[in-house]
Amino acid sequence: MLIYQERRSWILLRDLRSAIARIAPNYARITAGNPSATGSEGLENEIRMLTERWTEFCTHCQRVHEAEMVHAEHLATLGELAAGLAHEIRNPLAGIAGAIEIITKDFPKDHPDREVMEDLRQEVRRIEKTLNELLIYARPKPPQLGRTDVKETIARTLQLARQQTGPRRVEFSIQVSPQIPFFSADSEQLHQVLLNLVLNGIQSIDKEGKIAIEAALRDSDGPNRLGYIEISVADTGQGIPPEHLERIFRPFYTTKRGGTGLGLSLCRRIIVAHGGTLMAESELKKGSRFTIRLPLREVADEAKPVVAAVLDRRI
Repeated sequence: MLIYQERRSWILLRDLRSAIARIAPNYARITAGNPSATGSEGLENEIRMLTERWTEFCTHCQRVHEAEMVHAEHLATLGELAAGLAHEIRNPLAGIAGAIEIITKDFPKDHPDREVMEDLRQEVRRIEKTLNELLIYARPKPPQLGRTDVKETIARTLQLARQQTGPRRVEFSIQVSPQIPFFSADSEQLHQVLLNLVLNGIQSIDKEGKIAIEAALRDSDGPNRLGYIEISVADTGQGIPPEHLERIFRPFYTTKRGGTGLGLSLCRRIIVAHGGTLMAESELKKGSRFTIRLPLREVADEAKPVVAAVLDRRI
């Protein structure tokens, strides 16, 4: 009877190890170098250790979940407040923009005040851009999945980006794997993300530099049997200080003068809504690299919205 019970206990222990390995893959690394003793004493010790680690794991998950919920509530409240303010400001701002246009028409072309009015017009446009970003972030639009050609999307992005280099001399390069098929995604949102990343790279370059965009097909290392599309945007700009790097995706966090701090946060939100990831790495004085990883989905017959609860998670 005792032999049967011990054998049954070893079977349960084996199943417990397997379950923990699936849920917490680091378990094997944590317990490496600590081989289990044999016999009843070794069995009891390992079961006790597994129980303690499982309790710690559950406690940690509970704390993370509670923190995520609090953060999500704060973001929701802040988003509603921002949306309300944006609507209240946009109406009088439109009136101001119209008044500027009317007044400017009354000035001769060589009138010195025309330059002042042009400065006012640019400031109004900047405020409008900020308000639009606030509204988009506060009320995100679910992705509309459709047939997407990553090469065409990248080409369209660079066509716009080249017009915004200003006095900088920027060399662009594209490398897209021919193995990447058409896939299901919101091409407009993907274009929005890529354009934001490329423009950030341009702004980080002082006088001259390079921006490289690469796209490749990666094998699946998870549940997605079709694999992943990996798109990277790398620049040779000033780089991001380590103390800022871990916070660049936080809403309203910015180190740029006149920035809203919503660009990268919105980019990650869009990628997460597609079931993907957006990561950043950087080195001061050498540049930065942003990497998008999207699950390869089969092209749907008709575009349809993605109902993604992940929009409410912390990003």
